[in-house]
Amino acid sequence: MAAQYLTIYQYTVKRDDTILSLAARLTMPESALATLNRLESRSSLETGKTLLLPSCPGIFVPAILQTDLEKISGAARQNSQGGVELKIRSLGKQETFLFFPGADFTQTERAFFLNSGFRFPLRQYRITSRYGMREDPFSGRISMHQGIDLAAPEGTEVFAVADGVVTAVDFDPVYGNYIIISHSNNWKSLYGHLQSTETVLRTDVKSGNLIGRVGSTGQSTGPHLHFELRQDGKAFDPAGRLRP
Repeated sequence: MAAQYLTIYQYTVKRDDTILSLAARLTMPESALATLNRLESRSSLETGKTLLLPSCPGIFVPAILQTDLEKISGAARQNSQGGVELKIRSLGKQETFLFFPGADFTQTERAFFLNSGFRFPLRQYRITSRYGMREDPFSGRISMHQGIDLAAPEGTEVFAVADGVVTAVDFDPVYGNYIIISHSNNWKSLYGHLQSTETVLRTDVKSGNLIGRVGSTGQSTGPHLHFELRQDGKAFDPAGRLRP
């Protein structure tokens, strides 16, 4: 049985790593890496994160299903034979999985895995400031830039990056006119410096819906969209989580 030969390795994610590139390097299906590490989409990798790499392909279904992808995987295999119970420890935490050696994503799982995540909020843009420490253009001090700046002509359409609910439409001296959308799994997206807003509070939006237009309101050096992604209040680099 393949599970008898299963070895789990630990790997620290580097800046340019993706699930696709790691899977290709290891000649391992994306499904094995994604399910063992409880990733919901290709865009879920975070630089510096400890990743578990299995030596055998298969699907790992956790005992406690949390993400939508895990619930789909659990439902697809609830009556399947051949699952092997494993206890896997990482970073001092032990989790229980049912391992299905040699299994791969079903068509439904693969479609969900490839299509979840966040789309770009603009169709055309130029990245003028990335996530991370930088010199503030107004104060001159080194500070944390918690999003990315996407330059585009004033009036350019801004789109919701994923399905969600509009939880803020307001003005801030720094962000200017801004919108916040709440998404599944405690994610929130913020769209700042808007010329105008095209949605209202508590509106249900779909990925790709028009929500505003690029402007230069608030503390801005020119027309651009300041975009942030946060989960549980913590900012993440949007660049690795946005798909064309």
